[in-house]
Amino acid sequence: MVWRETVLMDERLRFVVECLSGEETMTQLCAAFEISRKTGYKWLERYRELGPVGLHDLPRAPLNHGRATAADVVERIVAMKEAHPLWGPKKIIARLKRAEPCGGWPAVSTAGEILKRHGLVGRRRKRWKAAGNGPWPEASEPNAVWTGDHKGWFRTRDQWRCEPLTVMDVSSRYLLGLEATSSTADEEAWPVFERLFEENGLPDRFRSDNGSPFASTGVTGLTPLAARFIKLGIALERIQPGKPQQNGRHERFHLTMLPM
Repeated sequence: MVWRETVLMDERLRFVVECLSGEETMTQLCAAFEISRKTGYKWLERYRELGPVGLHDLPRAPLNHGRATAADVVERIVAMKEAHPLWGPKKIIARLKRAEPCGGWPAVSTAGEILKRHGLVGRRRKRWKAAGNGPWPEASEPNAVWTGDHKGWFRTRDQWRCEPLTVMDVSSRYLLGLEATSSTADEEAWPVFERLFEENGLPDRFRSDNGSPFASTGVTGLTPLAARFIKLGIALERIQPGKPQQNGRHERFHLTMLPM
């Protein structure tokens, strides 16, 4: 018969107290509590060594797991992470396997747990999303919000296709940029914005429609240009499709642009 589960700690403590009183022998007490002498001596020794805390059950897991990752392997994984903070467990294991194919490297999930135990795993970034389809806070000062768009394309006299890129500051209504680009590709737009950022600083938010180069039809809706904006800390505002009035100031400016 085992200890009574409902009063397990009380029974163990009572056994130890009666044992230390010396009124009965170990054999008599073990018979009274219906435990073996081996168990009785075990709890008595634990109490003498640790006090009442020693009467709690110890974890049943082995101190050294038979499949535990070797210490030198753990050190290599941790060292690789410290040398390359942006690398995740998948890339770290791939690099280690490439360097030493027969190194006995653990699974990617195990490497992730190792990094987590050493405090080398940061909080997951929140998934990016555009700041809704309005309404947005008013632009209280210059550089609070910029707007951008491509004016409809036209051909010049020499038949060159022109896609005017326009950028404005919402608060001051100042025309920051008017660039004659040949397409709506990211690689043509970015140099324009790079120059405008150097000249005027960074805006807090950037508002655009859902066309190229500001948005895409992919899962994230991001283009290389939009990704650059996010990395710079610029929040993106996307107008609702089919509602150019949400970027009305910019659209009104396009009405006065030539050629029509």
